[in-house]
Amino acid sequence: MDIVWLLDIFEESHLALLFGLLTGVVFGVAAQRSSFCLRAATVEFARGRLGPRMAVWLLTFSTAVIWVQGARMLGLFRPEDARMMAVTGSWSGAVIGGLMFGAGMVLARGCSGRLLVLAATGNLRSVVSGLIFAVVAQMALHGWLAPLRQWLAGLWITPGGRNVDLIAALSLPEGTGLVLGLAIAALALWLAARNALGWSRLVFASGVGFAVALGWVLTFSLSQAAFEPVSVTSATFSGPSANMLMFFLTENPALDFDIGLIPGVFLGALLSAALKGELHFQGFDGESQMRRSMFGAVLMGFGAMLAGGCAIGAGVTGGSIFAATAWLALLCMWIGAAITDVVVDQQGRSVAA
Repeated sequence: MDIVWLLDIFEESHLALLFGLLTGVVFGVAAQRSSFCLRAATVEFARGRLGPRMAVWLLTFSTAVIWVQGARMLGLFRPEDARMMAVTGSWSGAVIGGLMFGAGMVLARGCSGRLLVLAATGNLRSVVSGLIFAVVAQMALHGWLAPLRQWLAGLWITPGGRNVDLIAALSLPEGTGLVLGLAIAALALWLAARNALGWSRLVFASGVGFAVALGWVLTFSLSQAAFEPVSVTSATFSGPSANMLMFFLTENPALDFDIGLIPGVFLGALLSAALKGELHFQGFDGESQMRRSMFGAVLMGFGAMLAGGCAIGAGVTGGSIFAATAWLALLCMWIGAAITDVVVDQQGRSVAA
């Protein structure tokens, strides 16, 4: 995609910011309308049901894979240039961080991306949990928790100073990723039909996956045309949340894709909720829920930075380019969430009954 003409109008950093804002708005609108949420899908799965939330998550994931792999085959994007692929991956970080994040999102009743979308609709619980998530993520990135994160991540790393491309590592033929995406999409549509999911929700669920592909293609195109190095990235909420926090706390902060993404998601979800008449304030139901949500946000903040991404960043964005540690982190998020739901919520209700 030729964007050279845009560089005649905007500075590189400002264009990256606008690309992040655009990606975020598309994501925010689609996520709010579809009620996309990995936590909700894992809870359904843990309770032995393949319902509408699972259908939404599978459709989002498969759409991201289809669009990203299609863009790769058309020469619009190269996964090997992605920031996630260009750095050393951590197997230990994916396992430990994924389990922590999965447990945290069940306790907080939403992953980091879902919390941001809910915060835009007036959910004060999500505002508090999201701020704690951002603070802990920043502490794990550059603060007091960074040495612990680095030690845990260094226990078991990928060889060669790069992440592992699953398709290449398994010597799978060209187009395998696209075929797998289509297969998962077929499963998602079957589940959607079985659960009588409306077409509107399916379209918006696909829109979340499209936003991920949009971010990849836009940042890749900018990296090919810009004079300065540009990170090839897409939708994720761990690093950008930490960077957004520092944006307001430092003098002359740098502008890039990440800084545009977070306000873009908030704005998109806000506009979508306003148009649907779903803007209303919500708070904590009690002290116990507040403690639970805050602890969950802490687990997510550290877990996401350790795993190399959140439920969106690793689970969908990293999964769409078949980064091996992202797939492992996603698996561990499912496991951590399912175990936490069984132990904390299901057994807790049984005891209360």
